[in-house]
Amino acid sequence: MNEQEWLNKIFTGGAAAYKDFVKSYYDYVYRTAYAVLHHHQDAEDVAQEVFVQIYRALPEYRNQGLKTWITRITVNRAIDARRKQNRQKVIVAKDEEDFHTQAEEQWNEALSLEQQVLLQERKAMIKEELEHLPEHYREVIQSFYMEEKSYEEIAVQHGLEKKSVESRLYRARLWLKRHWRREDFE
Repeated sequence: MNEQEWLNKIFTGGAAAYKDFVKSYYDYVYRTAYAVLHHHQDAEDVAQEVFVQIYRALPEYRNQGLKTWITRITVNRAIDARRKQNRQKVIVAKDEEDFHTQAEEQWNEALSLEQQVLLQERKAMIKEELEHLPEHYREVIQSFYMEEKSYEEIAVQHGLEKKSVESRLYRARLWLKRHWRREDFE
């Protein structure tokens, strides 16, 4: 079911429809929370909190990419839960310097986990959207951006001249600008 169909079903079907929504997204939310927390019970608790928060926030939702929105809520809730756990541990810190070092390390770890989850989600979404790109453009876009190959490597891989690779990348970018909307990726 696409985003708009889910929203229509929830708004017209009420709690029963939301229950179906939860069943559909529970595993995804749980896995996302578990990736941050690495603890089964904590991930389940966060998943429950996430679905309560989503239910309350749905009236203000502005069609900004449902799965991305769910991911952001889940990651933020999981990071909050982790911070709460870490605060309890930090109280035991022996001196002020130790406290600051631990807090900084935990903050950096939480940020990097959120960035990793959001980056994985974004890559999956872009990969899915790339399927709509004409194949000769898709090949060079994937090689250049996803596989991070140089123009020379792409030319050798696809049996092209370097200028042809440059030209295809340029045309592919123009195609993307015409066919993709920025808000689809935010």
